[in-house]
Amino acid sequence: MDIFLAILPALFWGTIVVFNVKLGGGPYSQILGTTIGALILSIVIYIFSMPDLTPYIFIIGLISGLFWALGQTNQLKSIQIMGVSKAYPISTGLQLISTSLFGVIVFGEWDTTRSIVLGVIAILLIIAGAVLTSIEKKKNGEDDSNGDFKKGMIFLIISTVGYLVYVIIMRLANVSGWQALMPQGVGMVIGALILTFKYKPYNKYTIRNIIPGLIWAAGNLFLFISQPRVGVATSFSLSQMGVVIATLGGIFILKEKKTKIQLICIAIGIVLIVTAGFLLGIAKT
Repeated sequence: MDIFLAILPALFWGTIVVFNVKLGGGPYSQILGTTIGALILSIVIYIFSMPDLTPYIFIIGLISGLFWALGQTNQLKSIQIMGVSKAYPISTGLQLISTSLFGVIVFGEWDTTRSIVLGVIAILLIIAGAVLTSIEKKKNGEDDSNGDFKKGMIFLIISTVGYLVYVIIMRLANVSGWQALMPQGVGMVIGALILTFKYKPYNKYTIRNIIPGLIWAAGNLFLFISQPRVGVATSFSLSQMGVVIATLGGIFILKEKKTKIQLICIAIGIVLIVTAGFLLGIAKT
């Protein structure tokens, strides 16, 4: 039962981008709707749990939410260009590498030979997995395809910075997820409003995309529930399985066309990235 609870965040988070694309609208309508949904459920959770909420905690949560909005907006932009099945595995790999390296440099993780070896192997697996999932078939107009890939990668790098700050500021400030959940939701909506202001994404697609926001907050809830039951390292590792759901959803639900070779490479790439996630979880223990 505990492991099942720990897998639920990956299940929820892995479906968010599939829902975003399936429900329609551009990245700006998608991010605004998602953040509104996240805030709604976060407020409900706060009312029932009533964690200690000081001005300091509120500010940290607010900043964390602002950067999440930056990360999610640019991830959605990359998905619009590259597709879910290509962008999401690369995004996951970049997040794993950046958070792991930050943990090593700032928090002194990987302080044993065993953890260093596991960490380096994991990073190499992530790089290999990301390369495999990004393989394109040869076609006319390849320069345009390469241009799209480069543009998508720029969005993914910005997205990774947003996600990194979203995570590390909580740890640097020693603020728990329960305490910051509602302020994060407020920050997410403010961030989305700032990023989408000039695009005026106030339409039916914004309303539809409230659903992925509810799903994201539900994933957060189960992450907080599972962490004391299975440990932070295990819950972190299992949460990376969302890449499998998102990638398969892109191929089979969103009907993103892939050649047989691409499908094989994507499958191998996913296995490598998920394996790396588990190795990183072990390296932290």
